[in-house]
Amino acid sequence: MTRRIDSPEQHYIPGMGKHWLLPLYDPFSRLARVGRVHRQLLDRADLRPGQRTLEIGCGTGNLLQALGRRHPDIDALGIDPDPAALRRARRKATRAGLPIRYERAFASELPLPDSTVDRVLSAFMLHHLAETERARALHEVSRVLRPGGQLHVVDIDGTPSGRNANRPHRHPRFDILPEQVPAALADAGLTHATENGRSRQWFGGLAFYRAEAPATQP
Repeated sequence: MTRRIDSPEQHYIPGMGKHWLLPLYDPFSRLARVGRVHRQLLDRADLRPGQRTLEIGCGTGNLLQALGRRHPDIDALGIDPDPAALRRARRKATRAGLPIRYERAFASELPLPDSTVDRVLSAFMLHHLAETERARALHEVSRVLRPGGQLHVVDIDGTPSGRNANRPHRHPRFDILPEQVPAALADAGLTHATENGRSRQWFGGLAFYRAEAPATQP
């Protein structure tokens, strides 16, 4: 079964929070050394040539660019609801000569048939989603992964620390806690869901997660 966007005007939060801030997305990513985080995520994903890879919430395509430099022959698709970000991603892939495909879609309605993807990647996307949207997106990931396929995630570690230990973050969606994510992955039907590393950038703590589609799908 393949699903498509039912409502092209479905609400979404752009990568920098505001559409007019999109030109700052790539400069901020370089300043924040997000490329290093992407490399750490790709190391954990252990991608192999010929595997079909999907990134949900690809933004301007930086993670798949890094993947393409490692595996120029990878079968990679990035999806994002933001048309302007996708245009930038396509231009960058064309300039680099990488055969990365980008398509407008929401993580909760992936435009792919069941059991057709070897790896799903997600970088700094889950915290953009409300809890119900996050659950739908993870169920979609479970649907499109092949048996034994893997999901690899890096996102904000919402564990309060230091002066913020006794007060919430500025935005409740930044309060995503490392112990909550594996539970959400398991609820979506994924197995071996676990946190598999933490990192710290100047803008805050990060956590990495992995999970697998069951070896035999129900």
